[in-house]
Amino acid sequence: MNINLRTLGPKEAKVVLSLTEHGREVVLAAEIIDLAGSETSGRKVIRNLIRKGWLLRLVGGKYLLLPADRGPENLGENNAFALASKVVDRSYIGWWSAASFHGFTTQKPMTVFVAVTKQVAARTIEGAEIRFVSVAPRKFFGFQSYDVYGRSVSISSPEKTLVDCIDHPELCGGSTELTRIVYGGRSEVDLSKLIAAALAVKSAALLQRLGFLLDLVEWPLTAAQRSQLRAAIPSSRRITLGRARRLAGDIGYVADWGILVNANRKTLLTDVPGLKTRRAG
Repeated sequence: MNINLRTLGPKEAKVVLSLTEHGREVVLAAEIIDLAGSETSGRKVIRNLIRKGWLLRLVGGKYLLLPADRGPENLGENNAFALASKVVDRSYIGWWSAASFHGFTTQKPMTVFVAVTKQVAARTIEGAEIRFVSVAPRKFFGFQSYDVYGRSVSISSPEKTLVDCIDHPELCGGSTELTRIVYGGRSEVDLSKLIAAALAVKSAALLQRLGFLLDLVEWPLTAAQRSQLRAAIPSSRRITLGRARRLAGDIGYVADWGILVNANRKTLLTDVPGLKTRRAG
């Protein structure tokens, strides 16, 4: 076992070895207390392991174990996803954060967005700003484990990342950034899987935005796919994308999708190469 025990006392070494042997990343205070043999010893071990860089506090009574081959100096940007994903057991990294991870945008959001099924207060851990977004049970799907700098992290799949961003543009930088993200996913995402994931969310507004954005970035739908999306949107349904008020030059009402676009094409395509020149104006 490649663990440096020179800076650890006997009880601290026992705890670290036991947790490492069992492949633990997240550990509860109660477990450490049990390994240390008493409440007093356990609390002292926790304080010492935090001070020596072996444990990082996530929330009250919950800690992240930092193996010897990483060390505390590696925390920060490289571990932000790992830190955020370990706070709540049932969670996944999503929205703008996931879009950046999958390479759909060159933007690096300062906040890590985490999907959860219950209300959790935002927090900052080791300089990482973490925002927890409570989602309905029907939307809590479409994520998998990815290796992020040696840590296993649950992140939304490429298809679900686009669906989540389209569902909540405000969580991915707004309409212009959303357009960039959808365009960025065009060469990486299977359109059939994207449509299936979007339909599973059961949101007409999501489908209206999806249809409009696919057309905007020239991601071609088959006739069957277009009919499938339209059939799931009530004919009387009307939504707005962009600003609250319409200005001169805005795209305006798009009848195909029942969406009022309060933004102009040039702005939406600002960061979309090729299409900006060809379709703007």
